Amino acid sequence: MEHVAARAGVSRALVSIVFRGVAGASDATRERVLAAARELDYRPDTRASRLGSSRTRTLGVTFRVGHAFHGDLLGSLYTHADAAGYELVLSGVTPSRSETSAVETLLSERCEGIVLLGSSQTAAQLGRLSARLPVVSVLRAVPGRDVGVVRTDDTAGLRLSVEHLRSLGHTRIALLDGGRTAGAAERRRGYRAAVRRSPGLVETVLPGGLSELEGAQAARAFLALDAPQQRPTAVAAFNDRCAIGFVDVVRQAGLRVPGDVSVVGFDDITEAGYPHVALTTVRQDAERLGAEAVRSLTRRLDVEPRLGDAPGPAAEPVIIEPVVIEPELVVRSSTAPPARSAGS
Repeated sequence: MEHVAARAGVSRALVSIVFRGVAGASDATRERVLAAARELDYRPDTRASRLGSSRTRTLGVTFRVGHAFHGDLLGSLYTHADAAGYELVLSGVTPSRSETSAVETLLSERCEGIVLLGSSQTAAQLGRLSARLPVVSVLRAVPGRDVGVVRTDDTAGLRLSVEHLRSLGHTRIALLDGGRTAGAAERRRGYRAAVRRSPGLVETVLPGGLSELEGAQAARAFLALDAPQQRPTAVAAFNDRCAIGFVDVVRQAGLRVPGDVSVVGFDDITEAGYPHVALTTVRQDAERLGAEAVRSLTRRLDVEPRLGDAPGPAAEPVIIEPVVIEPELVVRSSTAPPARSAGS
């Protein structure tokens, strides 16, 4: 830091003020310090500077490693956190690393708030965590007002899938279920409600999951169903990766997609739009989900404290209402009328 101060012709204290982003330096001085830092290729140790501050201006994020849609969400979270003047600290969840461990890492990093992507923590765990710092659950509904919620309307999403397939003439539509994954119960509910509302539809629920491997396993169960002529002619998968795994296996077995079976995914990950995949899917708005998650946290971190400091009667706390975003059907070439309706 002293080299930057010498190059810019200012004190170390002024250099510290500039790097901490606080008031106390003119625009001209700030630019001179930043120019000197660039010339010297100097990067401040932000972690060390946080140790002496009451605020870290960091937001923690837990995410599932290997979950493609979580990757899309991280891009949006980075964009909006940066715009709000916050840095992100990521902590991954893997088969060998629990979400609890991921959260503990973020707490040790002194994050001011935490975004949980597809959390599997219990209501009691979430309640204890939200008593310590602001928390937002993304992609999962959480009861009560202590935890912010930003999610897609999963029930509506599966309804879109079933209605699209029904409009093409399918009456045997299977769900590749997500089990206990965040959002799975809502999607299951949407599927069953749509089937009940459409006379003549036959309900079939097969175990699915998050990954291509689980989609492949679902395809094997699908192929093993008795009386192939009575198999479902369409499937709505829990997510795109599950759908892609399903498609790979049924094609290897000699079935045509969509000629013999139509497939709809959920999420609209990048791969779903590749020409060789061209998956019809239900799109979740990753950009808006990330923006709303950051906004939910920063309102509590930046707006509520200012309201509390205002003169006069005590201000009411900011009410954090759940944000539920409508999904969108994206039609590509993995769906078509069933063979009998197409005249084949």
